[in-house]
Amino acid sequence: MPLYKSIAVNSHTTVKIWKIDEPFEDLIRPLELTKESQDRVDGMKSSIHQRGFLSVRHLLREFGYTDKELYYNSDGKPHLSDGRHISITHSFIFSAVVISDGEVGIDIEKQREKIKIVAEKFIGYEEQYLTDEDRDLIKKLTIIWCAKESLFKIYEPPGLSFKMNTLVIPFMLEDQSTSAWIDHEGNKLKYAINFLEFEGFSCAYATT
Repeated sequence: MPLYKSIAVNSHTTVKIWKIDEPFEDLIRPLELTKESQDRVDGMKSSIHQRGFLSVRHLLREFGYTDKELYYNSDGKPHLSDGRHISITHSFIFSAVVISDGEVGIDIEKQREKIKIVAEKFIGYEEQYLTDEDRDLIKKLTIIWCAKESLFKIYEPPGLSFKMNTLVIPFMLEDQSTSAWIDHEGNKLKYAINFLEFEGFSCAYATT
């Protein structure tokens, strides 16, 4: 499938989302992969992971980049050769890339009932405005998780706790935006959060 969605967040930040419904052969055919990338694809046992990896390379092409212009540091964080900031995510049949002149993070997750079971591991401050009776609880929990994962992709220090060191300000689903904080070892950092929903998935991205 061609590009699923493109979002101009501001004058220097863009999000692009791909729906992965092509077979492996169609995804890999037009790409020029580095040897390292080809080895990674060949080493993946899951077709879902292979196609997710390749769809990200298609998104890079949509931005005008090639596979060789993307590299990863020792912590596995992606970087672009021209110094712009990038964040990458994929979940099941969707992948997304955000590129900006400033720090950014992005995450996509499928909305699933089981998030209520694991919520205690990442919900702290947010307990103040979430209730079990909320008919949108699964959607709100998924957005909060995506927001916190986006923060982690920006900050990434050892020992950061989603529950204790990150917080998402109250929001309504129709707002499609909120803000969030990292409070860790004396650092108090605020980020803008935008979010959207599509086909049973949630996506959130953090910007400075």
